[in-house]
Amino acid sequence: MTGRILIADDVATNRIIMKVKLAAACYRVEQADSGAAVLAALSDDLPDLLILDVDLPDIDGITVCRKIREDPATTDIPVIMVSARLDTETRLAALRAGAEEFLPKPLDEMILLARVRNLIRSRALGEELKLREGTARKLGFAEAPSTFARAERVVLVGRRPDIALRWCRGIEGKVSANIEIMPYEQLLDTLGKARSRPDLLVIPSGLKSGASGLILLAELRSRAETRHSAILVVHEDGDLFSAIAALDMGADDVLPATCTATEMALRIRRQLDRKAQADRLRATVEDGLKLAMTDPLTGLFNRRYALPHLSRIAARSITDDRPFAVMVLDIDHFKLVNDQHGHAAGDAVLQEVAQRIKDNLRSVDLVARFGGEEFLVAMPDTDLASARIAAERLRAVIEDTPVALPGSDGRVTVTLSIGVAIGGEPDEATENVERLVDCADKALLWAKSGGRNQVTFGQTAA
Repeated sequence: MTGRILIADDVATNRIIMKVKLAAACYRVEQADSGAAVLAALSDDLPDLLILDVDLPDIDGITVCRKIREDPATTDIPVIMVSARLDTETRLAALRAGAEEFLPKPLDEMILLARVRNLIRSRALGEELKLREGTARKLGFAEAPSTFARAERVVLVGRRPDIALRWCRGIEGKVSANIEIMPYEQLLDTLGKARSRPDLLVIPSGLKSGASGLILLAELRSRAETRHSAILVVHEDGDLFSAIAALDMGADDVLPATCTATEMALRIRRQLDRKAQADRLRATVEDGLKLAMTDPLTGLFNRRYALPHLSRIAARSITDDRPFAVMVLDIDHFKLVNDQHGHAAGDAVLQEVAQRIKDNLRSVDLVARFGGEEFLVAMPDTDLASARIAAERLRAVIEDTPVALPGSDGRVTVTLSIGVAIGGEPDEATENVERLVDCADKALLWAKSGGRNQVTFGQTAA
């Protein structure tokens, strides 16, 4: 996972140690030795993450964090605050100022890297939603955000009922939301039947009878009714394995079981605010573009949306100095499906292929029906090696399982030919997306003339 991280610490040794650890994980790291240097750096270029020491020589880190949150241009940058101070007041002050996390010095390398991975992944998803909203707005389909504020729903799942009750009593009055307690044994069944979906769930890393809260976390992340819910995992003090695993499995935040009710309330409020923002952006994309920008058969974006959005991906790729991949995919011998089995079968094949492509890519990737039996995929922050793996995965997932034919027990085997091009590389003039798509399209023709059911790369990716 790539990302640009700004480290702010007045002690050069601390900066160097953190830089070595982060660079080893393939992050690009920049340094600042004062609060003023941080603010100056942010005025030039925005990092993906800021690691900010509380004690800086000119402006203390908490004040810097507050200034970052007050500026619309920087308010969404994730901030990890670090400090040798272990008192509760400093920790709460950092969280109140808008920090996502407060880590004590000396830093534990594993928890630091897990937190970095988690926050950069979350920022990437947020940036992708904003990118799509910007595309909609540019095309004139974005609507003004609704001023209606619905009641937020928080579900507490304690290891024991008394623990959940203690959480509930602790945050009541500190969080303006509907708070309910739900036994974990009933959670999945109850949520599946409920009319309203939870905005946030608090779950323990360990459940009674030795059951794992991490398995529950994985279930919640895989289900439609909780896929976009914020999830906080409470772990026992010193159980860093559970905290790290929870962050990597999709938890939005982790906190120790001994945290104060005030800290839990602060973390809940921040996650609720982030989810509300993501929901607004998602609604803009879904509602504003659904009719005009999507293909009615497959539900994918159509060509009208895909090309402007691809231009925005290309522009951001050049700004961030990160490559991106473009694929053109075509169903082999699709005309035979229509001729031999009818157009209803052809529609079923298109729908199934579209769904498999979407299911086997990241949420930040663009998937569009480009016309007929042809699809377009754009993958931000993707180099040649990653594109090769993704393309081969898509080819295999289509070939391996025949598609069921509607109205019968029959199945038809279909395959994909895929052409790939890489954009955003400094030595290639690939910012012209039409030229890049044309490169991928020519690679597709080579794949089809070479026997079909294969992946071929254009010259920019050679």
